[in-house]
Amino acid sequence: MSWLSIPTWWLENTIGTRFFTWRKGEQVGSDDFGNRYFREKGGERRWVLFNGNIEASKIPALWHAWIHHTIDQPPSPDELAGADWEQPHEANLSGTPAAYRAPGNLAAPGRRQSSGSDYEPWQPA
Repeated sequence: MSWLSIPTWWLENTIGTRFFTWRKGEQVGSDDFGNRYFREKGGERRWVLFNGNIEASKIPALWHAWIHHTIDQPPSPDELAGADWEQPHEANLSGTPAAYRAPGNLAAPGRRQSSGSDYEPWQPA
């Protein structure tokens, strides 16, 4: 726990969330990102403690369904393994430094490719 997480809820789970989890929560599972999933003891409330920065797109589909009461039971390890044709879940990186930048994008690293021979810049008459 960093001291920065006490007043800033947008960076990590706050101390209030951690205290509530310790007092009233029971862990039901975790995912490959290191996120831990909880439910209230004897209640219906469900929540996730994120590993690192809070990013909702880091919740895999089955855990998302459980958090939102679409399914009643937490996903089993067999369900989380998925079918052999499924790709592993990836977080949405849009808006982060790791986001995809197309070649020629001003924010892309490196130098822009030179244009092909079919491009002729406009020249004023």
